[in-house]
Amino acid sequence: MLLDISNFPLVWMRHDAVSGGNTEALFAQFDALLTRRQAFVILTDEGYADSGHEHTQEERKRTTLWMKQNKAVIRAYIQGLVMVEPDCAKRLAGKAFAVMFGKFWGYPLHFGSSRDDALDIAHSLLQAWLPPQSALDQAVLS
Repeated sequence: MLLDISNFPLVWMRHDAVSGGNTEALFAQFDALLTRRQAFVILTDEGYADSGHEHTQEERKRTTLWMKQNKAVIRAYIQGLVMVEPDCAKRLAGKAFAVMFGKFWGYPLHFGSSRDDALDIAHSLLQAWLPPQSALDQAVLS
């Protein structure tokens, strides 16, 4: 996976054949984004099933540990993941998964029917963001 931050706070997540399943590089990218202390939205127009990468038990453990260690900053700054999914049936099926996703990651999963729709959703999420209060901000950074 590769994060394209050239349009921050819109962060596009792409599958990257070069990095493959290098979770450490992805975590480093997320850590750098979270240290900005600014709201952002992750977008992707590549379905998860498109990656062809099956996560190992070790990758799943590492991901869960990273998520638990960063729970407060994840919830404070990541406003959501918006997936572009033109297929109505797949969007509908994804809504059930979105509930579990949100509970695990602490931010919502949305589906847009097109790239423009996904960008509209992302902009709405960013406009609704309330910066953490200074006490919370300090706790988030600790």
